[in-house]
Amino acid sequence: MPNALITSRDRFCLAFPEGKSIVNNRAWGVVRAGDTGPALLLLPGTLGRGDIFWQQIDALRGRVRILALTYPETGGIIDWAQDIDRLLTDHGFSSVTVLGSSLGGYLAQYFAVSYPHKVARLVAANTLASLDILAHSPPYNTDIDALSERDLMTGFTAKLQALKPVKPDLAGLLLAEVEGRIPVNELRNRLKALQGGPELPAQTLEPENIFTVESDDDQLIPEPVRRAVRAALKPARAYVFENGTHFPYVTQPQKYTAMLAEILEV
Repeated sequence: MPNALITSRDRFCLAFPEGKSIVNNRAWGVVRAGDTGPALLLLPGTLGRGDIFWQQIDALRGRVRILALTYPETGGIIDWAQDIDRLLTDHGFSSVTVLGSSLGGYLAQYFAVSYPHKVARLVAANTLASLDILAHSPPYNTDIDALSERDLMTGFTAKLQALKPVKPDLAGLLLAEVEGRIPVNELRNRLKALQGGPELPAQTLEPENIFTVESDDDQLIPEPVRRAVRAALKPARAYVFENGTHFPYVTQPQKYTAMLAEILEV
């Protein structure tokens, strides 16, 4: 049976293929859409390219200028924040609302602290406020470089196979990411980026410009971690998705798009 999510995503990619931008010798994937309205920067998690937000991009591109990024295979959080500053300038974005999910949410928080003049609003989604929890969580508590490609892939696919009975199309979409759409060196480096990431300084944005997003059934981000994010950021609003999984932008695209439209006031 065809996977409806993959079919929809692939149709979007034909209209908006990912380009490449080289910054500091790192190759970033870039999806650009929209030519009017406020600027929105989208940062995916470990298991997505920039086009993982295709449903939001397609729905908002008539009202919002959008830049969605795919991480390079080298560098880490600090390097990537520097690169993003340059990418925004190169694409003519002077100030953005930045939404990052999971890994992207951690990067978005660091970027907002480091380059506050570039950030109008911060949306930290399904993410962490501290890396302490990773110290005892595989594979972050291991030598990621020493993992064989097989072991690395098995770590991802085992969790996604368990998702199949509940969300078969979502599991299939993410398995395709792991099994080739995201090269293994990029996957490995995304894990290392969090493993070796910096601790987050306190946010300097005004609270009315900070938002958090979480799912009540997010098994990767348990409730104590969600609570810690809210405590650290003191958001103007904490959006909660019922049954959104770790990927509410995929599982509940219309509600996620409506949330972004509300935050962006479009």
